[in-house]
Amino acid sequence: MSDRIMRCITSDGAVMAAAVDTSDLVYTGAKIHLTSPVATAALGRLLTAAAIMGNQLKQDNASITLRIKGDDSQTGAVIAVSDSKGNVRGYVENPDCPTEYYPNGKLNVAKAVGRTGILNVMRDYGTGEPYLGQVQLISGEIAEDITNYYATSEQIPTVCALGVLLNKETHEVMLAGGLLIQLLPGADDSTIDKIEKNVSELEPMTTMLAKGMSIREICEKALNGFEVEVLDEMPIQYACSCSREKVINAFITLSDDDIRSLADEKGFAEAVCHFCKKKHRFSKMQLEEIIKQKHSND
Repeated sequence: MSDRIMRCITSDGAVMAAAVDTSDLVYTGAKIHLTSPVATAALGRLLTAAAIMGNQLKQDNASITLRIKGDDSQTGAVIAVSDSKGNVRGYVENPDCPTEYYPNGKLNVAKAVGRTGILNVMRDYGTGEPYLGQVQLISGEIAEDITNYYATSEQIPTVCALGVLLNKETHEVMLAGGLLIQLLPGADDSTIDKIEKNVSELEPMTTMLAKGMSIREICEKALNGFEVEVLDEMPIQYACSCSREKVINAFITLSDDDIRSLADEKGFAEAVCHFCKKKHRFSKMQLEEIIKQKHSND
């Protein structure tokens, strides 16, 4: 079963809901980065949020980057990037950070991420200057911070739920997903009352997935009492956009001496992608070719 995302709207146009199952892609991200349990949860929640927010972008070549950095963070910065289809990639600065638990056994994500700090949201539409939004963290649990971002930066009343469920013994990702509910300009008081009641009755995202609920059923439960229309549904995955060509283009911005100095004592330069850990190797001869290429572009 591959990961999927679905967006729905009430037929009166007052409320939008998006639900996503990110179990596979969060599992993939945790495997790539060898994250500790709490870093897995933090990265998984942010990847899930990025998938939903990226999927809302209309332009084909648009992307969104979420970056959370707490003041007293153990994870360091947590970063997630999504394209406009909801395909994501991300990483944690300190992937093996220590894991602490609340008394109820749940992972203490806020302690690891930091309860105070900054959430940065960058939307890049591929047409020039990206749009930057920034808000203070209010909890470090990530879902509340995304909710607060929409309320303060975009003035959109929003409910965000994000969940990552790990196997207690192996710490592998079993389930992950998210739900975003937003009130649109047509929402009146009775709509707000209905949504508030629905939200108060919703179970945690991973509980609903564990019960075998589909993302459509989760959207319908969130929008109970409304007539619901599906806007779109599509598969999503953990996908990195790194390439040898992009590394070469980055090298070309350096001076000739700096390009030559990239080679180690074995005579190779190696660039490792933050997002997928793929290694791009270049011999001294290939570095000289890059220098030639750079000057042929002059």
